[in-house]
Amino acid sequence: MSKSLASELSDADFRSRRRSEIVTFLVLAFGIWPIVAIGVVGGYGFLVWMLQIVFGPPGPPPAIH
Repeated sequence: MSKSLASELSDADFRSRRRSEIVTFLVLAFGIWPIVAIGVVGGYGFLVWMLQIVFGPPGPPPAIH
């Protein structure tokens, strides 16, 4: 029978891997994902702005008398 992964890792390996996972999480949570979120929201805003320049603002068509 094979040992479980936890029993195969030494204490130093476990601490090293845990530290690596925490650093990876912090880089993703506070570095990459905020930049991606700002890019997506900014890109959507730019798209809406360009569509309004081409097709006009939203709303009912002007009334013809």
